[in-house]
Formats: sequence, structure tokens, C-alpha cells
Amino acid sequence: MRPLPTLLALIAAATLGGFAATAIQAQLDQPAMAAPARAAAALPAVAALPAAVNGQPMPSLAPMLQRVMPAVVSVNTQQVVRVRNPFGNDPFFRRMFPNIPQERINESLGSGVIVDAAQGYVLTNHHVIEGADDVSVTLGDGRTLKAEFLGSDADTDVALIRIPASNLTAIPLADSGALSVGDFVVAIGNPFGLSQTVTSGIVSAVGRSGIRGLGLQNFIQTDASINPGNSGGALVNLQGQLVGINTASLNPEGSMAGNIGLGLAIPSNLARDVVAQLLKNDGVVIRGNLGVETQSVDARLAEALGLELARGALVTRVYPGSGAAAGGLRSGDVILSVNGQRVIDAASLHNIEGLQPVGSALKLEINREGKPLTLRAALKEQPRALGGELLDPRLTGASFGDLPEAIRQSGVGGVLVTDVTRNSRAAQGGLQPGDRVIAASSGEFRDLAGFRASFQRKPAQLVLSIMRGNARGNLLLQ
Repeated sequence: MRPLPTLLALIAAATLGGFAATAIQAQLDQPAMAAPARAAAALPAVAALPAAVNGQPMPSLAPMLQRVMPAVVSVNTQQVVRVRNPFGNDPFFRRMFPNIPQERINESLGSGVIVDAAQGYVLTNHHVIEGADDVSVTLGDGRTLKAEFLGSDADTDVALIRIPASNLTAIPLADSGALSVGDFVVAIGNPFGLSQTVTSGIVSAVGRSGIRGLGLQNFIQTDASINPGNSGGALVNLQGQLVGINTASLNPEGSMAGNIGLGLAIPSNLARDVVAQLLKNDGVVIRGNLGVETQSVDARLAEALGLELARGALVTRVYPGSGAAAGGLRSGDVILSVNGQRVIDAASLHNIEGLQPVGSALKLEINREGKPLTLRAALKEQPRALGGELLDPRLTGASFGDLPEAIRQSGVGGVLVTDVTRNSRAAQGGLQPGDRVIAASSGEFRDLAGFRASFQRKPAQLVLSIMRGNARGNLLLQ
């Protein structure tokens, strides 16, 4: 029997925003006939809405929705894209056809949530507004306003914009950490361009991670229908409080195929933390770094290390001056949990680490030489970019940064060349912006911190192995 594809291979979801509204043909389901009482009793229990919330009768969600729906908005974006015409640079062709369009405007539609009525703050997804030249917001009462971009974080897919308007309605943020599997939730957004659409379901899972292509992850999973255009919309509890920002769905046929009951939302606690950083740090998020290099513990390593289970992150290197070094971590330690959260593998450790702000104190449960041990370490600030001259004179003129988390979560390592100055030593060596450095003669590395640490002893000959598009090559830097 041919093996089934894994769930990760079936993920077609990634982002739901950026959907250009299209015509939709509605389909009506035939009503189900009521089953006799005896037959119904034999069926498994089916989730149903509670009869009361906080002691108050709740025969309908309408009263709650009337309060919160005005806070869910449509986010419309426009992006000017240059048209690549093979004859556009031909003087003769340009003279014959002077009105050839050189640009086109791409329009897309997503959702957003007003979280501060006084300030006009609107939460949405980074992928909804990414690359947009113009962003406007349409309110539930029909007003359309140009939005001001305040900041975004691609790694958690959170963005914050502001609209200049009065008489706004905001949704209060709940403590998403109090959510439990089975809690009822309601998704509100603009799927397929249909504004103010409501779907309901339950929380299917919390703390969902390990999904390729979706950056840092701590998702709420729900079976409430989430479709293209829902991105940035609200996931609320029955009290009308925001518990999450809808961001993606999983579908083996691709996100445009519609909902199959596997929707993901960014928890409100995470969104709250990101917004605080965006407002504090001029629109960017500054992340902490533990300062270790690790590898996943597989069955072979577990046996060699005397571990009962093949899980955890084996520390292979501790960077000098890091929070890990100050906390007493050593090479050979196996990190099993962080602040009570289980560490499944190296990727899950990185995910937990990446969701914490600078200065966070971590309680690490580790295994050292077969014995359990508890250590404490603090995260130190991780530079977002490094100039090549700080690493090696032969890299002067190049700037390096970490890969986007969506790429790293796919199991890809290395560092990104973010900029190269013309006629610099790095440029003369062949480096170009967009190159991904995957190996170097300076030593092994997986990320920017490791790349920096590998240059503690500068190699006599500096060779970089790079990926440029789908091609791989080696560059000798002089």
C-alpha cells in the first residue's frame, strides 16, 4: 500500500489575505430530517451551543454579534506593479505604441479588527498589507478611510494600522491563555469579499505549531469556517472578546479551495505583545536570543544519551557572552522544556525562543549526562542585521540578516544577504542581494547568531556556499 502523504505535505494554506473578490455561486444544502428519539440516543454526542452564558439566556448569538461586528472591517490594498514588456525598451516599438502600459495596479482584500477606538488602531495580518502602496479600511457603516501603516512583524504575521475616524467600535482583547479545547468561538471577516460574514465552531487545539511555511507559531486551531479574505479578521468568544486573529487555513487543495474545518488564528495574547513592541520600537519587533545551536534528538541520539523518549533539543554549541552561557548551559545538554512547555525538537525550541521578548527569563528543564537539571537563563537582544565588516574584512560592503521565519520553519537554514554596496570587496567577490549563504569555510551555522560566532577565528581562505534562486555555487572572497 502506498504511504499516505503527511499532513505537512498537504498544507496548502499559508495566507488567506490578498484575495481579489470574485463572483460566487451559492450552494444550498438540503435540510436534514429529524431522527427518531431512539435512534438519536444511539448516536455519539454532538457539540451544541450552551443555553446560557454567565447565567444569562443565550438562545442566539445575535446580541453579542451586534456589539462586535462594527469592529470588524475590510482592509483594501493597492500595489503598483511594473509590467515587464519585452518590447518596452525598444525605441521603435515605443514610438509606434506610445501608450503601452508600464504599470498595473493589483488590488486585494482582507479583514481587520479595531482594537482601540480612541486611537483608531486596527489589527490585521502582515501578509494582508505586505508590499501595499495604499491601504484603506471600509467600516461596517460604509465609511472608507485611508489607513496609516504603524508597523508589522512578518514572523508572527501581525500588522498594525491606524485610521482617522470617530465613533468607532473596538473589540476588547481576552486572555487567550484561558482558552481550552472545546470552547465555542466565532469567526468574523470578509471571505471571498463577502463583508461581515460570521461562522462559528469550537477550539480544536491550542498552541498548534510545527506547520511548514507559517513563521513563528502558537496558533489557535478552530473548525469555524475560515476562507480566503478572512485573514486579519476576528476570532471571538461568546462574550464578544477577541481571542485571536484569523490568519490561515489548511487544505490539501490550496486555500482557494475553501474551508475544511482546519483554521488557524494568532492568539490575542501574542498579538497584544507584538503590538506593544511595534508601538515601542518604531514599528518593528526586537526578539531575544538564547545563544545556542541545537539539533533534534532522534531515536539514535536518544539511545546514545540514555533518554527514554526521542524528543528534545541537543545543545551542540553555546555562544560566548550569551544568555545560555550565563545560565550554565553546556554542549551535550538536552533541553526538554522551557517555562513548562515541552520541547519536541530543535525547531520547537527555536519557535518558543522566538516568541519571547528581549530580557525574558526562561526556566529550562534539561538532561545532563543522564540526570535531570533545572537552569535559568535570560534572552539577550538579537541583532536583526550585521555588517560584513564586523565579521571579516573580506565581507566589507555586505549586510546579512536572518532568514524569514516562514522559510526557517520549512527546515531551511543559513543567512540572507540583504544588501551589497557597489564596488565593495563583497561585491567584487560576487555576492548579490538576495543570496542565501548556506555554508562557509569559517565553520558551521544555522542562523545569523551562528554565522557571527563562526568568525571568532577568521579562516585563511574564505569560501561561501550560496543559493541564488535554485542554483547553488561557491564564492571565494578576497
